[in-house]
Amino acid sequence: MDDVLTIGLVAGESSGDTLGAALIEALRERVGQVRCFGVCGPQMVAAGCEAWADSHELAVMGLIEPLKHLPRLWRLRRRVRAGVIKARPHAFIGIDAPAFNLGLESQLKRAGVATAQYVSPQVWAWRQGRVRAIAGACDLVLCLYPFETAFYERHGVRAAFVGHPLADRFPLQPDRAGARAGLGLEPDATVVALLPGSRLSEVNLLGADFLRVAQWLQQRRPRVRFVAPMASAAVRAVFEAQRAAVAPGLHVQLLEGGSQQALAASNAVLVASGTATLEALLSKRPMVVAYRFNALTAFLVRRMGLVKVKYCSQPNLLTPSPLVPEFVQEAVSVEALGAALLTQLEDAAGRPELEREFLSVHEMLRVGGAGRAAEAVLALLRDRGIWPGAGERP
Repeated sequence: MDDVLTIGLVAGESSGDTLGAALIEALRERVGQVRCFGVCGPQMVAAGCEAWADSHELAVMGLIEPLKHLPRLWRLRRRVRAGVIKARPHAFIGIDAPAFNLGLESQLKRAGVATAQYVSPQVWAWRQGRVRAIAGACDLVLCLYPFETAFYERHGVRAAFVGHPLADRFPLQPDRAGARAGLGLEPDATVVALLPGSRLSEVNLLGADFLRVAQWLQQRRPRVRFVAPMASAAVRAVFEAQRAAVAPGLHVQLLEGGSQQALAASNAVLVASGTATLEALLSKRPMVVAYRFNALTAFLVRRMGLVKVKYCSQPNLLTPSPLVPEFVQEAVSVEALGAALLTQLEDAAGRPELEREFLSVHEMLRVGGAGRAAEAVLALLRDRGIWPGAGERP
């Protein structure tokens, strides 16, 4: 099997599944046969990855929330570690999910497996002391954003800026008319996309308020239409139950996935902080961003001074000055979110500049992310003499 590149992978959630699938295809384009296995989602399975467990098993967040899942996650990590060590792949790549992957990578590195972390933890933003653990766990960090590599260089960690694969998947100019036609929306309708998160914990904390905001907005703009792409069947079930409880008369067009189409069709977006804010940026859409931890996590974050940046959303982190309104923790209220969303809908004068700024970020990140990531992994293996054919087609 030495002529077949063998890679172990653990991808967290749907965004990690997307990154992993693109990486597998990019590796296959460069070296021919690739055997992959690990924790993955449907996109990685479709790309040929053998699934040992589903990515959604890692969908936990915060400092406190994961504690109740620890026994299950420890069992899963032990099982994956044993399987990877037995399989002896050329490399192991953890995709996002740092709370799970960094510990696993550390164990595998000590066992002699080359390790890479695809998607840097936001160590430059909060809990910067984690960089020491990353250095001990990872032979390579694949960074989605250009400013991240300088942080790692200062700490002696090998890192490569690979761009963001989502920037390659989203067109520079979205087809709004086509997206609306595909969703059965009128060309001149006012459309708001609701994206309450891909994790159940996010939807539990934000979904009901997003629905209340939609109801608030509809009272003031009766003709507004709402679309909500759902990350999974479980997320949809929670969101539908919330709608029945807090806004039974509100019509929301629910989609199975389809965030790119929903964003392209929208006039403005109400979105949970995370990857979806980058998707909204790539769609050149005005947005209002919200985020909420549980109360104990929020207390610990503030008390321990863990956060080192002013903003939580990708657009405000990637542009010279903040461009989108953010509401975090107790600042999340129906009135505040509703008023900000209404402003975004009505600010026609400011929209061209917003779109220009978002286009500039899009172009910066649109560098063939999956291909760059594959090249960086193969360069690591070549430098270490693990994969002599790295970078060459058989």
